[in-house]
Amino acid sequence: MKKNVLVFPCGSEIGLEIYRSVSFSTHFNLLGGSSEDDHGVYVYENYIGDLPHVDDENFISNMNKVITENNIDYVFPAHDSVVLRLAQAKAKAELACDVITSPIETCEVTRSKDQTYKRLKSKILTPQVYEKSDYHKLKFPVFLKPDIGQGSKGTHKVSSLNELEFYKKKDPSLLVMEYLPGKEYTVDCFTNFKGELLFCEGRERARISNGISVSSNTVEDTRFFDLAKIISANLEFRGVWFYQVKENKRGELVLMEIAARVAGTMGLERARGVNLPLLSLFDAVNYDTSIFKNNYTVTIDRALENRYKHNIQYKHVYIDFDDLVVINDKVNTAVVSFIYQCINNGKILHLTTRHKANLNLTLDKYRLTGVFDELILVSDNEEKSAYIKEKDAIFIDDSFSERKKVHDACMIPVFDAHMIESLMEVPNKKGYV
Repeated sequence: MKKNVLVFPCGSEIGLEIYRSVSFSTHFNLLGGSSEDDHGVYVYENYIGDLPHVDDENFISNMNKVITENNIDYVFPAHDSVVLRLAQAKAKAELACDVITSPIETCEVTRSKDQTYKRLKSKILTPQVYEKSDYHKLKFPVFLKPDIGQGSKGTHKVSSLNELEFYKKKDPSLLVMEYLPGKEYTVDCFTNFKGELLFCEGRERARISNGISVSSNTVEDTRFFDLAKIISANLEFRGVWFYQVKENKRGELVLMEIAARVAGTMGLERARGVNLPLLSLFDAVNYDTSIFKNNYTVTIDRALENRYKHNIQYKHVYIDFDDLVVINDKVNTAVVSFIYQCINNGKILHLTTRHKANLNLTLDKYRLTGVFDELILVSDNEEKSAYIKEKDAIFIDDSFSERKKVHDACMIPVFDAHMIESLMEVPNKKGYV
């Protein structure tokens, strides 16, 4: 029987990576929850909105209501503040289900960079942090980073005392740290319920946007595992976690932060076969997990993704063939994805074409025989609109003039190939595209 897992907040980059990692699992059923209508509403089939913010005094009581009403077995936190709040509630036995994260002390220490550095500075290299009394000794540039924060949000590289004081006035919590000029790495880790560190893999944060790593590639370095072992000896982890390091001017790795949660760019590890969110769920039920990875290199590059919501109701799809289903002598895989979405949803597919060769032989050539419900060959002196009888239909054609004629004659929505993405649904999420 599937276990129900609530991801909160489900529309964060972390929540979306959890969805990509677990949504095809036959063992876990995902539900998404958010305090506001974020991107999760376009992704999660089972979506629960209008939940209180994590700092609301009624947050836990409302979460318990959702947990009870939806038979939730686990909450998978998808934001650092939520990790800590739910870990605290779990430790106090206030939460009605389990939480996928590490023990409370680890969550409390890792939520503060200052506490993290104090816990580990005698064990590994941590950044030098300057107090106000040391400002007159500073050698610029220095780096400012929030004590409680995530990624590179709210950080500043400053080159003068005036700049430093300007940012400190805006945010007194900023730590004044030595500037580390070298490469930055995130090291993804997994520790099982027996306390064994089963996985440790580094990736370079090659490009950062809005505090998020949007381009990353795997990096082999034995120092990553050595550091993970030291960190694990001083903090107790369970399931997925990661740490970030940056090179100083001598090329040494200096700890930047640790987090007891999924990272949004862990899809890089997933691409090689190591699904850290899914492993964490199996570990939560004390399943004896093992790990292997494919032996190839991967680079991940991320950009904003388009999802659409529309009010089009259609049963019939009239679609052209040449330069649409097949273009440049190759099957258009984006169009064929839509065609099979239509098949899955019970739509009726009418191939409406002026194809000059033998259409059946062409369909055989491209392995498309049997895909369409009806084959309509339109002669040069006919209009495609004459074959469209239904009002609950859409028309797809690469020709502007064909689309214009059908639109004017039939008054139905018409689409070019580049518009098909607006019709694509997220898997299992009907009505949102």
